[in-house]
Amino acid sequence: MSTKYAHHEHLGHVVFITAAAAIGGFLFGYDSAVINGAVVGIQKYFHVGPVRTGFVVAIALLGSAVGAWAGGGMADRLGRTKTMQVAALLFAISSIGQMLPFALWDLAFWRVVAGFAIGMASVISPAYIAEVAPPAYRGRLGSFQQLAIVLGIAISQLVNYLIVELAGGNVNNPLGALQAWQWMLGACLVPALLYLVFALTIPESPRYLIMSGRTRRAREVLVEVEGEDVDLDARIAEIQHVLRTQRVPTLKDLRGPAFGLLPIVWIGITLSVFQQFVGINVIFYYSSVLWQSVGINQAQSLLISFSSSIINIVGTFIAISLVDRIGRRPLLLIGSAGMTVALATAGWAFSAARMVGKSVTLPDPQGLIALVAANVFVLFFALSWGVVVWVLLGEMFPNRIRAAALGVAAGAQWIANWAITVSFPALAQWNLAATYAVYACFALLSFLFVIKWVRETKGRKLEDMG
Repeated sequence: MSTKYAHHEHLGHVVFITAAAAIGGFLFGYDSAVINGAVVGIQKYFHVGPVRTGFVVAIALLGSAVGAWAGGGMADRLGRTKTMQVAALLFAISSIGQMLPFALWDLAFWRVVAGFAIGMASVISPAYIAEVAPPAYRGRLGSFQQLAIVLGIAISQLVNYLIVELAGGNVNNPLGALQAWQWMLGACLVPALLYLVFALTIPESPRYLIMSGRTRRAREVLVEVEGEDVDLDARIAEIQHVLRTQRVPTLKDLRGPAFGLLPIVWIGITLSVFQQFVGINVIFYYSSVLWQSVGINQAQSLLISFSSSIINIVGTFIAISLVDRIGRRPLLLIGSAGMTVALATAGWAFSAARMVGKSVTLPDPQGLIALVAANVFVLFFALSWGVVVWVLLGEMFPNRIRAAALGVAAGAQWIANWAITVSFPALAQWNLAATYAVYACFALLSFLFVIKWVRETKGRKLEDMG
């Protein structure tokens, strides 16, 4: 076997197991965004107003925060792949529960369970991928997580559109024994079972294997993911040297002089918060309702949401092609600048909104400008912060605190996501233009933060992170 062929063979294997692990990211995106199409259906089915419906939408994010916090510790106790298996089972069970709720509180409960699984996936997938990926390819392979997330978002919107079309254009129309929105929430069962199958077959992380004393198996996995030409003794010794001076990380290990936490942990938390405070998930959780509010019917609004998801995917591919070439920091700066302009433009366009009867409408050309600006915002987010934050969170922390720090940063991300999601309906009703102006300010602040605090991690080994 030629060296070149062997290199491609092991790289192909790494791509396969990375993609399998990233199914957790797919479920993360799918389960997060599927609610977009079901919001109106839930309101009418349970006869509730926007405030209670918004609570059901946002409550999953609180479950995600807890799941992210618990996922890091679980990954260190049970192992990376077993934690994936637990998450897959929770995704499957919660999908059935959401599809068959008997009351609004019951739906909310299953949303919390789904959120817990999403939070676990948000931690374990990037950590696992970072630990199995060779340093030269870690940025691109780490980007699989975000690619899977945006594919999950897009597929959820496409499935929603197809279901509502089959149901005659209304999410409350019956489709067999259930209403259309119930099928939307239950469709997640299919990828959840697929995730479980792959989580049962992919190898455990070599770092976790060494941590748990299974050095022989770790050698086998290192050959699988880095090739036979790697100096296995040196790699094992390198990882063991790091692990000898550390124990399973806990929250106590994150303590430092900067307001109770280590500076690097605060940087991770702030990156996570900025990723959400620019308002990206407003597009994916409420875009259907937003476009319906300016006169677009349910099916077409879901189709517009799907088109935004396609733009999200395009931006993610751009990021994957650039993250290991130009680095993490430049991409973040480009994204922050583009998002600032796009959000400010959207804010200006929404300032022209007028009440016509009980509906909000946007005159020409502001309506078109708002739609274009929203999609430009999605593009710049996808090619930068959407991908790079997850790559950085998987690699920026020292080995001794990685899992725990990633759990805290991801938990902060979910709390920030919840804050944006639960506040948007009230803020939009108060002043939609001002709301987007606030998001634009956060995008500008994110630019300044990256310049001051974010270090480049391109090409560095995880053992070199200090």
